[in-house]
Amino acid sequence: MAVVWIPSLLQSLTGGVEKVSIAGATVGEIIDNLEARFPGVKDRLVNGMELRPHIAVAIDGDVSPEGLEQDVQESSEIHFIPALSGGRQMFPAQRYRCYLLT
Repeated sequence: MAVVWIPSLLQSLTGGVEKVSIAGATVGEIIDNLEARFPGVKDRLVNGMELRPHIAVAIDGDVSPEGLEQDVQESSEIHFIPALSGGRQMFPAQRYRCYLLT
């Protein structure tokens, strides 16, 4: 079974569990099996027939472009990565200040 690391934003649905072993041949099957074990997880990860726009999935360290259709091996490690936001807005002149001063 694949090992799925649960992001902290979803751990309220898993009772604080950080990682679980889940069966599935694709990311979609993994999510369906997560949903069976932890109701509500699928709604946070999937919108219709694809991953939500702010969620990426990494399989064995590689971010998958195939989304729910991506194949998963029994020995795979899967991470659902929520988008990060925040920080300070930088204007173009500030971003390239070191280049403008030389």
